[in-house]
Amino acid sequence: MDSTRYQETIRRCALVKDLEMLPFGDLTVIGERGVNLSGGQKQRIQLARALYQDADVYLLDDPFSAVDAHTATSLFNVRFSSFWTVYALSGKTVLLVTHQVDFLPAFDSILVSDFHTIYCP
Repeated sequence: MDSTRYQETIRRCALVKDLEMLPFGDLTVIGERGVNLSGGQKQRIQLARALYQDADVYLLDDPFSAVDAHTATSLFNVRFSSFWTVYALSGKTVLLVTHQVDFLPAFDSILVSDFHTIYCP
């Protein structure tokens, strides 16, 4: 375990206060399907787990969808943007699927897709 990377990831994913509120901090047993966590907490924990792994490729499916648009933008710009580019994701491939256009300037390439689903009974 890299404790420096762990602490930085917890801080950047805005989990410090959440972990302080849990009875045993990061050792607290979470109920099945995260019943004792909010949607935003679950998403931030999942993001922290992914970022801590130090993978070469990250596939992120709208990691801020469980928080409102203002909070998502704030979290991304204040906590993630420099962290992603300098600390955790430097030299990594990141595929971010999102509908929040505020995040787009942080990325090198943007792919816009228009999918149409055809339903045939």
